[in-house]
Amino acid sequence: MTTYDPPRPWISSYAKGVPEDLSPVSGSLYSILETSARNYPDAPALEFFGRTTTYSQLLAQVERAANGLRELGVAPGDPVAIVLPNCPQHIVAFYAVLRLGAVVVEHNPLYTPIELRKQFEDHRARHAIVWNNVVATVQDLPAELRVANLISVDVPRAMPLKMRALLRLPIAKARESRAALTTAVGGTVVWDDLQSSAPLTPMFPLPKTDDLAIIQYTSGTTGTPKGAALTHRNLLSNAEQARAWVPTIVQGPGCVVYAVLPMFHAYGLTLCLTFAMSLGARLVLFPKFEPDLVLDVMKKHPATFLPLVPPIAERLLAAAVAKGVSIKGTEVAISGAMALPHELVVPFEAATGGYLVEGYGLSECSPVLIANPIADTRVAGTVGLPIPGTELRVVDPENPTNDVEPGAAGELLVRGPQVFAGYYNKPEETAKVFIDGWFRTGDIVTVDEAGFVRVVDRIKELIITGGFNVGPTEVENVLREFPGIADVAVVGLPNEHSGEEVVAAIVVEPGADVDLDAVREFGRRVLTPYKVPRRVFIVEELPKSLIGKVLRREVRDALLARD
Repeated sequence: MTTYDPPRPWISSYAKGVPEDLSPVSGSLYSILETSARNYPDAPALEFFGRTTTYSQLLAQVERAANGLRELGVAPGDPVAIVLPNCPQHIVAFYAVLRLGAVVVEHNPLYTPIELRKQFEDHRARHAIVWNNVVATVQDLPAELRVANLISVDVPRAMPLKMRALLRLPIAKARESRAALTTAVGGTVVWDDLQSSAPLTPMFPLPKTDDLAIIQYTSGTTGTPKGAALTHRNLLSNAEQARAWVPTIVQGPGCVVYAVLPMFHAYGLTLCLTFAMSLGARLVLFPKFEPDLVLDVMKKHPATFLPLVPPIAERLLAAAVAKGVSIKGTEVAISGAMALPHELVVPFEAATGGYLVEGYGLSECSPVLIANPIADTRVAGTVGLPIPGTELRVVDPENPTNDVEPGAAGELLVRGPQVFAGYYNKPEETAKVFIDGWFRTGDIVTVDEAGFVRVVDRIKELIITGGFNVGPTEVENVLREFPGIADVAVVGLPNEHSGEEVVAAIVVEPGADVDLDAVREFGRRVLTPYKVPRRVFIVEELPKSLIGKVLRREVRDALLARD
């Protein structure tokens, strides 16, 4: 491996109190929960529809669940699938699996049977902790993928008794709410039975720092599941880096974190399941984002720290204005997954009195790599600075051992304690993304003199037309300025003459009449001719991930089917 220590101009741009580097971590992810339970035993750890669980109660639930799982045969190193929405049982299951030295495999509970099957084919877990609503999906997996122990979770059991009683009332809305959260199942182990187990004995060994902790599936563009194999060190380091980035946030009972992002996603997992627990914070759980539910909690416990994506910030602000509910007191909101518009930042910060900053990360990196400082020195339009302990290089994508000139665009390479060692059981795929110990992100960026990083585009989504490279994001940003266009996705479709042609799928604002020829003419005013979409399609909506990313691959597939 070539030793190379690039300059770190970003250090001088750090906010006051943020350290240059961090000491290596030790212990396991389980130590996060143990430490907070020791320091804040009677403080609320979780809140779910108003019902709270203290840190000491949470630790006891985890210990009993861990023993129940051990009695079912879960052993150190075993992958255990978790298919749950945001709920207290999710937190307990997560730490119980880790307590045994087993490996958490997070899944989207809204996945189709085909999507879920692909991931089970990859990790081959023999144990699964599953939301009642999707038990049948797991039971219907092919015989060779069926789990030995299927543990069903009735989510409403974690709600206050009064709310559970309301869900049983013969009222249409109550029946709908109940149906959305639970369904009758058979042939499974009932989650609540694990809570009747005795706690694990203190002699049961804890996992080691470099043991595998989590298999986190990426949302890549290839369509083939790739599980990022993350160790306890990776995730502990990222939680510690996140804490170092927000030195002004109070720790303990005064800290409130909202889990509005899905915890099965790397972003929600780190900032809610590990970072929030490391702060000893009150973690308020929302099974899905509903502005009214969030505003109800805001009235009692404003969020100290709020991880979100731009659409969530926009909807929350609009609802607060419409209902006359104050969202003052939200100290830090961090946005990821997509560009954060400056025109959203200004009113959001005015309404909260805190900061709304953009960050950047990847599942393979636990996931946080870069974030804007929580200070007035943040730079709009950038994703910020490398967080402590993170190094970066910008290289020629065609020759990744060569750094580009300062300020020039190139592929972002990173290294740090949060960066994974490879994909689960995929050594060939792993080899493709590392060069001399540096992880290739696949993103094209520029870095200014102060160290602020600006994402230009993704290599894997570049369109090659007539020998020229076209970045979809650049074209999308132009077309969004056309009156009447609400959203847009730009992709490349096969063309026998040019290799690919640039094509746009647009969503039209309600009541708008958009002339497609005028859209192309608008593009010609700003873009080099080869970047202008050859064709423009109107679609009802664009497919997006649960955190709001447009899935360009699915857009491309849909347009190919129309041709």
